[in-house]
Amino acid sequence: MSKDGMGLHVVFTGAPGCGKGTQARRLKEKLGICHLSTGEMLRAEAAKGTKLGSEIKALLDAGSFVTDEMIIDMVSKRIEEDDCKNGFILDGFPRTLPQAEILEKMLADKGIKLDAVIEIQVPDEIIMERILGRYACMTCGEGYHDKFHKPKVYGVCDKCGGTDFYRRIDDNRTTVQNRLVNYRALTYPTIPYFEKKGVLRCVDGTGTIEATGKKVDAILGL
Repeated sequence: MSKDGMGLHVVFTGAPGCGKGTQARRLKEKLGICHLSTGEMLRAEAAKGTKLGSEIKALLDAGSFVTDEMIIDMVSKRIEEDDCKNGFILDGFPRTLPQAEILEKMLADKGIKLDAVIEIQVPDEIIMERILGRYACMTCGEGYHDKFHKPKVYGVCDKCGGTDFYRRIDDNRTTVQNRLVNYRALTYPTIPYFEKKGVLRCVDGTGTIEATGKKVDAILGL
């Protein structure tokens, strides 16, 4: 845990499909701290059908990023909730250098210091294979993959027994290529920023979930 006695505060970053969401969920289960996936938070808002939700949905479907104002306001309010008091894992945020700078100021104002920003490194060709094959349980959200992680019983979720599954509409080749281009242009500049701050840690994410997880745990001293 953090030396400040306020829990563990971690950011997972990396290209789309690198495994940051998987590692964040694994860490949540291991430590019992809050996992904040900005992607899931945004998709939930998009599904509400509000004016803001409709704007977010159009951006997500095109593989584009939402505005800094939308996401920063959402994250700031979320980390003030009770379930984040013992620490949290940020997954998919910050996505831009301005967001990284505002995040640091926001956390400082709340008396919170990041313990680590973990970049999971995976080549583009592996990312493409991972994203195009992934799907999830409609009932509980458990993730699966056509090749790497199939349910033990075909068509039945291991976790809840659900039989309905879905694939994200933005998990297609054209949109993934757009997301990778956006990542290089907009998100990658946050990597040297966090490196200069002394909190960046890099992990090779080409192996199994378990192998990558061991590397993450070693970084965090778990």
